[in-house]
Amino acid sequence: MTQQIDYFAIAPPLALAVVAGLVLLLDAFLPSSARTRTALGLVTLAGVTAALGFMIAQAVSGTSRATFCVPPELAAGEAGSLCSFVADRFTTAFAGLVLVAALVVVLMSMAELAGGGIPAGEWYFLLLGTLVGAVTLPASRDLVMLVVALELVSLPVFALTALKRYDGRASEAAVKLFVVSVVSTAIMLFGVSLLYGISGTVYLSRLAAVLSGRAPAPGAAAGTYSTALETAHGLPAVVTVGVVLVAAGFAFKIAAVPFHSWAADVYQGAPIPVAALLSVISKAAGFAGLILLLVTALAGQSSTWGPVIAVISALTMTVGNLLAMRQRSAVRMLAWSSVAQSGYVLAPLAIAATAATSQAATGTSVAYLVIYAAMNLGAFAVVLLVSRTSPRNELDDYRGLVLRSPAAGIALAFCLVCLAGLPPGLAGLFAKVFVFRTIVEGGLGWLALVMAVNTVIGLYYYAVWASRLFTPSGERRLRSPSPAAWLAVGLALAVAILFSVAPQLVLDLTSLSATS
Repeated sequence: MTQQIDYFAIAPPLALAVVAGLVLLLDAFLPSSARTRTALGLVTLAGVTAALGFMIAQAVSGTSRATFCVPPELAAGEAGSLCSFVADRFTTAFAGLVLVAALVVVLMSMAELAGGGIPAGEWYFLLLGTLVGAVTLPASRDLVMLVVALELVSLPVFALTALKRYDGRASEAAVKLFVVSVVSTAIMLFGVSLLYGISGTVYLSRLAAVLSGRAPAPGAAAGTYSTALETAHGLPAVVTVGVVLVAAGFAFKIAAVPFHSWAADVYQGAPIPVAALLSVISKAAGFAGLILLLVTALAGQSSTWGPVIAVISALTMTVGNLLAMRQRSAVRMLAWSSVAQSGYVLAPLAIAATAATSQAATGTSVAYLVIYAAMNLGAFAVVLLVSRTSPRNELDDYRGLVLRSPAAGIALAFCLVCLAGLPPGLAGLFAKVFVFRTIVEGGLGWLALVMAVNTVIGLYYYAVWASRLFTPSGERRLRSPSPAAWLAVGLALAVAILFSVAPQLVLDLTSLSATS
């Protein structure tokens, strides 16, 4: 019995893994110098570009590809094939988001590492390891691969955060992130074990069939299709506990309330490229796993998790916005803003399994996430530029930025306007309109009202920051940044402008990113 592997399906993560090994080898044999740091950054950038090329080729082919499947002779009686890795439209949308964001993060990393205080080889190897997990996670279709991919996203980030040696805040941030991640993984694994015990399978499609009554639960009589909920011995409570624990584990990863308290301290203590990675790539991976579990595997239990997700969404956007209003640090404000944005992304998922089409609700969440990612990366790229002149990176350090550095100031102003959902940032406006429309059509008018109030709150602190950019000040001009930093700003801003001037792309993205 031979396991057939579709290497084209796994080409993106495989390319990233190969380049990660190459980076380690080059770092071991090349002398430590500025040219070596630049070369390692360019090799990493080439690897990410190659992975993105493979992902685009998969999208253009228009076909779903599956590998690591159960052989037909061992899957007798199954309605469909049981595969661990599936490259479909959902995978393409999320992996494309991750890889485009990775290009910006790598460029930011090249600017961050130019000073030589951080070992470049270890940095790029760990960054590529995180990207392997982030690209693999949306393609995972069994519980084991989901957990392994999610941990592959999380584990290298601890070391990336602590690589800024002799920095007490970075060490503290790494410890906090480690503790939070370990706790969230333990909670999630406990929930996964309960779901496996109930269904007798790790495959998401089979789990969905058992919990929806389309397949027999373990121990059910042959030919019967009673669900695990009807097999006595208190299984209803066990199912509920399993679903809630799994959702709580992913809530830690995306910094949803009440599992959000780590976000600001970790973002502020970590190097700025790592904070950008956490706010976009790690968050995207967490949402990919959450969507797969809720919409694909646990759709039959939507009566359990739907109201919970709605309440968490409302709390997350409210708490994130209220805490962002009090911040004086630019990174901490972006951290709490990121928490609030997670609430907006969660809102359509509350009705994903009960809507007329789950694809529309899921697609709305993914489209909002992609638009948010472009704006947030642009903001972090400008924050990186300012940090070279003002290490404290407080909001007052941005006074007169448009006058001191017009390109950086206008770029940041545009990203803040987009995040607030105001013209000319039409992408942010359309994203919020899509979310409003989806949750109202899904019957959650109260959640739409909460979102409307929070949108107004968000306008306040985004406007306060943006107004500082145009306020004259006697501050000195920004230190001359590296070309990589400006490329990072330009790439993020180009994507943001593209979505703003071509809103039809948002509609296309919504339909593309629906789970197949």
